[in-house]
Amino acid sequence: MSKEKSKPLFFCDACGAQTVRWEGRCTACGAWNTIKEFRPAKLPGAVHAPHASPVSMPTPLSEVRQDNAQRLLGAGAELNRVLGGGLTPGSVILVAGDPGIGKSTLLMETLTGFSQTWPVLYVSGEESLAQLKQRADRLGVVGDRFPVMMENRLEIVIQAVETSAPDILVVDSIQTMASEASPSAAGTVNQVRECAGRLIHLAKTRNMAVFLVGHVTKDGQIAGPRVLEHMVDTVLYFEGERGHDYRILRAVKNRFGSANEIGVYEMGPGGLKEVANPSELFLSERIQGATGSVVFPGMEGTRPVLVEIQSLVAPSVFPQPRRNTLGWDPNRLAMLTAVLEKRLGLGFYNHDIFLNVAGGFRVTEPAADLAVAASLFASLKNLSLDPGMVVVGEVGLGGEVRAVSHVATRLREAAKLGFERALLPEKSMKHVIDGPKMHLGAVSSVEEMIRLLP
Repeated sequence: MSKEKSKPLFFCDACGAQTVRWEGRCTACGAWNTIKEFRPAKLPGAVHAPHASPVSMPTPLSEVRQDNAQRLLGAGAELNRVLGGGLTPGSVILVAGDPGIGKSTLLMETLTGFSQTWPVLYVSGEESLAQLKQRADRLGVVGDRFPVMMENRLEIVIQAVETSAPDILVVDSIQTMASEASPSAAGTVNQVRECAGRLIHLAKTRNMAVFLVGHVTKDGQIAGPRVLEHMVDTVLYFEGERGHDYRILRAVKNRFGSANEIGVYEMGPGGLKEVANPSELFLSERIQGATGSVVFPGMEGTRPVLVEIQSLVAPSVFPQPRRNTLGWDPNRLAMLTAVLEKRLGLGFYNHDIFLNVAGGFRVTEPAADLAVAASLFASLKNLSLDPGMVVVGEVGLGGEVRAVSHVATRLREAAKLGFERALLPEKSMKHVIDGPKMHLGAVSSVEEMIRLLP
């Protein structure tokens, strides 16, 4: 009786949805030309032999023994904060970012700190050993306890791990790895899924922490199947503008801590340097008394960060005025301009609006609504607001100002940097009873905010 051939599967690169046949458009996410074929290969017995395990039976949750393994420290305060208090043994961390942003530099410096206490292994599929040595010399890495290898064959990497038994492994990058079990080329859906799955299994069985470097597409998404982000424990994005020296390490998924933490670094000739107080960095070039300039005390996870929001509102010569934003959601800008026009009678319909979060920082929380509204009003009326004032609050469609979280933490950070005045939601006043000594202005609507701005 002849064996039935394995049927191919089709997956969407953008969302990971599975279909039974190839289609031009994914029915789940609507993306075009993202359906790729995945033909599961029958692995030889030798491949499965090292990972063979007895059949497991269900266990009552009350009988499960809690793992009290301590986290690994030594990577620096910024990365420890982003990871939720240190590196968890057995975890798999995916680090993604634009080409040349500094992912390899970050991981080499990180692994250098860990290598002083725990055995490590750095595997590069993109650079030769001589190129790795060049980077190490530039960063000042001695490398006596820093083993490296240049390899893109997954089976050889697994063999090296079995031989050297590291506690921390770096694979740079997952898109360059290829397994003999899959006939497709490196970087394809088949290979990325196969290599990531086996490395994750290796990390869990050996209780070894693994860093995977991931490439990104032109849209800023991690290349390969979207299911890769679901497979790993933590997803970190290394961000930064080409014209700025600082870099931001942002957690978008973390099974062992907060998914909103950031770490701030400054890129220099000798590598990355941690920035202990990012608020001072983002406000260092602020011009006192500039029209349309407002300071917003934001929160990134558990960390307060003060940023400057700038706006320029000017009469437009075009039938449809321009709405350009940097570091802020353009849809939210359209909503705020509509609220200000409806509730305050301001005329933005014939004005160009340019909104910028200074320093290239990206703000996503709605607590910045009130600061953006104050900035737009000041720029339209050509007003210079109090340079010692911070503004925070969420604005609803009715013009009401809603409460925000962590108000006391935001104000303490502002007071630390010398700010003496704050505009905040009236319903948030009960949370700042023991807050810093500042002049607080409570507002419940955008109309009240306009009266308290000058």
